[in-house]
Amino acid sequence: MTRRPDTVLLAHGGGGRLTRELVRSTFLPAFRNPALETLTDAAILEPLPAGRLALTTDAFVVDPLEFPGGDLGRLAVCGTVNDLAVAGARPVALTAAFILEEGLETALLDRLVASAARAAAAAAVPIVAGDTKVVPRGKGDGIFAVTAGLGVVPTGRDLGDHRIVPGDVILVSGPIAAHGGTIVACRHGLAGGGLESDCAPLNGLVEHLLGSGVEVHAMHDPTRGGVATTCNEVAERCNARLVLEATAIPVQPAVTAVCELLGLDPLYLACEGRLLAWVAADHAPRALQVLREHPLGREAACIGRVETAAAGGSVVLRTAYGVERPLDLLSGSEVPRIC
Repeated sequence: MTRRPDTVLLAHGGGGRLTRELVRSTFLPAFRNPALETLTDAAILEPLPAGRLALTTDAFVVDPLEFPGGDLGRLAVCGTVNDLAVAGARPVALTAAFILEEGLETALLDRLVASAARAAAAAAVPIVAGDTKVVPRGKGDGIFAVTAGLGVVPTGRDLGDHRIVPGDVILVSGPIAAHGGTIVACRHGLAGGGLESDCAPLNGLVEHLLGSGVEVHAMHDPTRGGVATTCNEVAERCNARLVLEATAIPVQPAVTAVCELLGLDPLYLACEGRLLAWVAADHAPRALQVLREHPLGREAACIGRVETAAAGGSVVLRTAYGVERPLDLLSGSEVPRIC
């Protein structure tokens, strides 16, 4: 029996014997399901449930590859599942392509693939197709991932910014910025003290909320750019003025400490396991109760509301003293390669 190489070789991407061995020893055992097992040109799926199709794609270049609370594999699955879930879709299937750099340790690859498999199992979504390419040493950065996700929006379900109206209340499912805070802490040697990414699949939480009968108008997951950027995008799309309450926004003490030390604003740091929900005002108390019933929503909070219509949209933060300051889009990124 040929000994498995300790690192990825260029030949692993050449389509020959080593490629086959890599697929059959690493990816297929981790992701095994009937659609994937054929290892043919395309996955053939069972007929889909009734509803509108939702399709999303994403790429992941996070640095470091492993961090407290997650890694590139878990992040790739959760990020794709969450994009579908907050659109109101029930995830049906994922695809995953991995671009490997020559010299990547196969033990690290195994850990990342196993983590992706665990995340997919937790979300109850199969990875039905994939691809692997290898680039020469120095032409990549270990491993990148590219995913796609297919979901179905059930008949009668309608979520979107077109439904947001003045008076809507903005809820967040838990403390913000834990993912971004963890990544930047790792890069500066500050990890520890209970600080870890919030990376998690949100489809179970979304179904729990929507199944309660609460009138939810829109949802988003505040990833790159954080809560402030997501709110700016929503405000622009629905021409509304959004007011966030500084004292109501939950941030873990460890995240606050990292942000203060490095001069970062948690409102602009990514979450990877949190959702923002725009809910009819008279349904907000019930929505908050329902979110808190779920393990991923126990620390949910009401953080603001849609106050008035405003051409072009705007977002402001109201401080404890009642002073309002604008929350604008940043000209760049506070933390690159966050996901």
